[in-house]
Amino acid sequence: MATPKTTVSLIKADIGGWPGHSTVHPELMKIASKSLEKAVKDGLIKDFHVSHVGDDLELIMTHTKGENNERIHKLAWDTFIKGAKKAKEMKLYGAGQDLLADAFSGNVKGMGPGCAEFEFTERPAEPVVAFMMDKTEPGAFNLPIYRMFADPFNTAGLVIDPSAHDGFVFEIWDIEKDKKVMLNAPEESYDILALIGAKGRYVIKRVFPKPGGKLPTNEPAAVISTDKLYHIAGKYVGKDDPVALVRAQSGLPALGEVLEPFAFPHLVSGWMRGSHNGPLMPVGIKNAVCTRFDGPPRVAALGFQVANATLGMPVDLFDDPAYEPARRKAAEIADYMRRHGPFEPHRLPLSDMEYTTLPGVLKKLSGRFEKA
Repeated sequence: MATPKTTVSLIKADIGGWPGHSTVHPELMKIASKSLEKAVKDGLIKDFHVSHVGDDLELIMTHTKGENNERIHKLAWDTFIKGAKKAKEMKLYGAGQDLLADAFSGNVKGMGPGCAEFEFTERPAEPVVAFMMDKTEPGAFNLPIYRMFADPFNTAGLVIDPSAHDGFVFEIWDIEKDKKVMLNAPEESYDILALIGAKGRYVIKRVFPKPGGKLPTNEPAAVISTDKLYHIAGKYVGKDDPVALVRAQSGLPALGEVLEPFAFPHLVSGWMRGSHNGPLMPVGIKNAVCTRFDGPPRVAALGFQVANATLGMPVDLFDDPAYEPARRKAAEIADYMRRHGPFEPHRLPLSDMEYTTLPGVLKKLSGRFEKA
């Protein structure tokens, strides 16, 4: 009998901030851990790790039930519901804010929580990195994912490793029109960049190995959550706070090549009230607490050596002094951007403010405009 494939599911939600939007209360972490511990005992999942970045509760689970499995997604939903109930009792800020549906309906897609998951055949060694962001949007992953899988100045393996030399296939979504396109790197790199540079509309969803290599072409090397909360709620209810899963080594970018893009704190949209541009700061979990102007936007990375559908102990990959220069640079950029106050380019352009709280202000003034 063939060994079942392994699935890693990373499902997150903001179910209450402590205080404000800064971090997750330990009680919510305990509730989540108890819920997933029971799921392990019941045989529903194989292993799990509960974490947080900013005010987002992160559930990382392994199992053999494949992607979009109803029981796995209901487990995550029910766990968030339990946590949100406690958050409301404790009067935590925004309690249950990412739970946008009245009842579970098959999987969490379109219900508020973000989800990145992939199913794969385990290799002899299977490193997986869980990236978790707060105070930003799915397009924040465009630049680092591209650099991991298509930029030879970041990933030396694209040049010197025969198993990675042919490049990768990018699945890119137009999140406004609900369409997708598959593009090859390096052959179509300029086309890829033409799309993903518009990070508010075109986002990388998955990256696949190319045919002819030693890895199955239908098993993703990377997957990113792409749900935008305002598309679901029809109004501003918080930033999307995306997550991603990336496999490393043996025909894929090495672990250090997967992490290297985050040594540059590139500008992303989100930050305070989801309405500002700011630097993405790579931090260890202990520093994934968003306080400066509710930020600046953060990214944390947990590394796992997956074996027999279990995670094992995580490694806090950005809890490393090698990323201190990036953190200092992010702090400098944050200072520079903050000095603009309510002016663009710190504040987002009007086209991106449509689903923030600004329209309420403009509506109040609408009757006072007259022909110039």
